[in-house]
Amino acid sequence: MKTGTLYLIPCTLGDTAVAQVLPQQVIDVARRLQHFVVEQPKSARQFLSLLKPELPIQSLHFETLNQHSDAKDLAKLLSPLLAGLDVGIISEAGCPGIADPGAELVALAHQQGIPVVPLVGPSSILLALMASGLDGQRFAFHGYLPIAEAERNKTIVALEAESARRKQTQLFIETPYRNEKLYAALLACCRPQTRLCIATDLSLTSESIQTRAIAQWKSQPMPQLNKRPSIFLLLAA
Repeated sequence: MKTGTLYLIPCTLGDTAVAQVLPQQVIDVARRLQHFVVEQPKSARQFLSLLKPELPIQSLHFETLNQHSDAKDLAKLLSPLLAGLDVGIISEAGCPGIADPGAELVALAHQQGIPVVPLVGPSSILLALMASGLDGQRFAFHGYLPIAEAERNKTIVALEAESARRKQTQLFIETPYRNEKLYAALLACCRPQTRLCIATDLSLTSESIQTRAIAQWKSQPMPQLNKRPSIFLLLAA
């Protein structure tokens, strides 16, 4: 029996008009699907409501896949696909599979011979890299840095050294309410000539993207980062 197709459906990065960041093809695919795997059903329903799906929201089926999901439960998420039905993965923001637990389901789909189709949409990581002016040929995304100050500072120093050795842009994020602590740590730990880009509220009307040497960041007021989703990128000279 022919399987269904697993569609990776991007969503907005915040309160942005859907038509402003998503191609019509993405909207059309999401509108017709009835089965979804999502991080949070509530926010997924809100997102799909904006797309005006062909079927009533209450008739759509949602399965949850997030950081709390057990790996042994992944196989059952493929059941509709194995029955010939198409399924869409929706993450909380941006593109599924990129810094997102959806990658685990995609890997399992490949093992089962299920077609996987990525759809075009906003990725904060790639948007930040594009706009940073830093090296886009060699880069690495490290997710969240350690919370403990000593371990975080040690990691920053190590990432800066790796950047200098490999000529590689290092990307990482922080929980928005801890952005200011990470910013202070970067200024304290990095060398004056290292370039730091801070990309905030990407694709929103409040978007801000600035790249400066650490010495320049130290000479100006702290940017407004508290509770604003941000990507941090550094490249050592």
